[in-house]
Amino acid sequence: MDEETTAKVPRAAYETELLRLQAELVELQEWVKATGQRVVVVFEGRDAAGKGGVIKRITEYLNPRVARIAALPAPSDRERTQWYFQRYVEHLPAAGEIVLFDRSWYNRAVVEKVMGYCTQEEYELFLRQCAPFEQMLIDDGILLRKYWFSVSDEVQEERFRSRLEDPMRSWKFSENDLLTREKWVDFSRAKDEMFVHTDLEASPWYVVEADVKRNARLNMIAHLLGSIPYVPQERPPIELPPRPPAADYERPPREQFRAVPDHAATLLDR
Repeated sequence: MDEETTAKVPRAAYETELLRLQAELVELQEWVKATGQRVVVVFEGRDAAGKGGVIKRITEYLNPRVARIAALPAPSDRERTQWYFQRYVEHLPAAGEIVLFDRSWYNRAVVEKVMGYCTQEEYELFLRQCAPFEQMLIDDGILLRKYWFSVSDEVQEERFRSRLEDPMRSWKFSENDLLTREKWVDFSRAKDEMFVHTDLEASPWYVVEADVKRNARLNMIAHLLGSIPYVPQERPPIELPPRPPAADYERPPREQFRAVPDHAATLLDR
């Protein structure tokens, strides 16, 4: 990437634009609710590419009953015997819902393929079935968007080291990350092969350059909003009527209840 692409948006400008985009996401949510639309957004990419960060910003002001995150753990023994796509199907949205897949069925095309968690036959079957599977979703009216977060090996290494040095984020680094770190080229080849089979006109991949987190978040959210033809909904203003009188109710003394200690008060004299 050139300097213009990698220049970081200043924090003040980033926060202002992010808030504007988040307000638009609320409008998108209200349109989805009002029209019964179903939206699926797939987030894929290398470890430490910033998928989780952008998902947090997208959902920050949204109703979790409307917009939910699907981040599936490793399949159970029973799930391993099912049709591969089966456990993802149950997480698809109903009318008026948005589902954000923090990793998705594409695990098989990259992680499982490279790490040997599936057989070659299972991998080839996935590549044959994926496009028809997604076409069925689209034909049924689901709005499907797929984003690949691309991060350079240098930046990924910096983020890995930063995680290890931060006790609040070290949980994000697993033994599996050490294994995948050694297979950078294999992951690149698997991603390229995945794109050959699944970057299609009906369900294209959109690549997010993610070396600069602020830029990646703004770019991805703005693209998502621009790709869906939502219409802001008229929301009638809500006025609070006068509170009805308490009548004969009298609140019991506070001393009768177990109160949470006032920890905040201990900070006032610091």
